Amino acid sequence: MNIDPRPLYTRATEQIAALVATVRPEQLAGPTPCAEFDVRTLLSHIAGGTRRIAVVGAGGDGMVVRPFLDGVEDDRWSAAYDEVRTEVQKSWADDARLDALVTVPWGEAPGRIALSGYVMEAVTHTWDLSESLGRPLALDPELAEFALGIARRVLPDERRDDEELPFDSAVPAPEGADAYGRLAAYLGRRPLS
Repeated sequence: MNIDPRPLYTRATEQIAALVATVRPEQLAGPTPCAEFDVRTLLSHIAGGTRRIAVVGAGGDGMVVRPFLDGVEDDRWSAAYDEVRTEVQKSWADDARLDALVTVPWGEAPGRIALSGYVMEAVTHTWDLSESLGRPLALDPELAEFALGIARRVLPDERRDDEELPFDSAVPAPEGADAYGRLAAYLGRRPLS
């Protein structure tokens, strides 16, 4: 895989930012397709994961970065996310970072592979958040198709019994599911309704 995932990652973060901007305070305690997260915790994880890949892009040890962003006031999620996604753009600006070996939660990989994995994560959590908020915005299908391709490459086994893996075994996609629905099902997620 020799693509530059930065434009896709930027588009994914723009989409998340637009979605985060729709979150109302009364939705923060609501459920998400990630049973262990409410909307507030999901936002914290989205922002924390984004900070982690920013540190990785800057040549730092992302594994020491907690994948949650704590202490964000309820009315500051949009600003907090914008700050961390700006960090990612700066830290991955140098083309050399794409071929540098980096360490991410699933192991050591060239930067382009690691960032592609974070595209998959960002797009998956976009679906999670969208489902939680009642699907307030149309989502970019090209991003979901890319993320699904990455998921199939890095998680080919339909049964995922590893407790460390944050994805359940694949479930059947609902009939007529769009690319996001197929991605979610492949990663073991089910719609809230």
